[in-house]
Amino acid sequence: MTDAPLPEKLVGALSSGLKVLRYLAKSPNPVGVTRIAKDLDLNASTCFNLLKTLVHERLVTFDESTKTYSMGLGLVELAKGTLEKASYARMMRPHLQELASRHNITTTLWQVARDDRVVLVDLAESNSALRVHMSIGQRLPMYIAALGRCMAAHSGLSTLEIRRKVSELRWEDGPSFETYMSEVEQVRQHGYAVDHGNYVRGVITVSSPILDSQRRPLMAVSAVGFSTQFSQNSLQALCEDLRERCREATLAVSGGVVQKLWGN
Repeated sequence: MTDAPLPEKLVGALSSGLKVLRYLAKSPNPVGVTRIAKDLDLNASTCFNLLKTLVHERLVTFDESTKTYSMGLGLVELAKGTLEKASYARMMRPHLQELASRHNITTTLWQVARDDRVVLVDLAESNSALRVHMSIGQRLPMYIAALGRCMAAHSGLSTLEIRRKVSELRWEDGPSFETYMSEVEQVRQHGYAVDHGNYVRGVITVSSPILDSQRRPLMAVSAVGFSTQFSQNSLQALCEDLRERCREATLAVSGGVVQKLWGN
């Protein structure tokens, strides 16, 4: 078999765009447009327009606060046919780290397992001396804590079935079933759940689900911190940041099938 002939004329803009993607894929940290243009020997204006297009296509993400760029979750959508769940976890890694650093909390990625359990597949910690520590491989009941509300919201189970599963859970200060179901409905409306010390006293957990193309929960991202470190404003900012990252992840892993999500 002979090698396929090279095209007579390469599309320069496409080649440059791919060069930018490869550069960001190798970069351990988000990078600004000036540095990217200099390292790749690109015109600054051309580089900016390439990045703007890549952000629009969700292949690159832009951090408004630092004016830097990093790889986006849209790449998962392109490669969905060959990726496994472990690959999704690797793609979420920089987002876990950004959340942990920005909000000074521990972030965790949970994957749905068998027997109504979720397993911790990745985590990122802040540099704070006082932080919640968890271990990869840890397993939890699927319907407990903040992530449990997220799983229940998209489980397709009846209220009676959810009641049976929740009745088997062990909390330190568990909510009433009526409160639990009210918070499940809030997940459907707003895309996140908050556990105010129900599962572990003195600890706040915020979670948002990542859904597959059938709108079933595939994974969930949880942010964990001590109650004393949150103000109302900082907690709300964390909820919204976490939700938007999980929204992007859902669009990516569903291949764009799931378009209408929380708050749309």
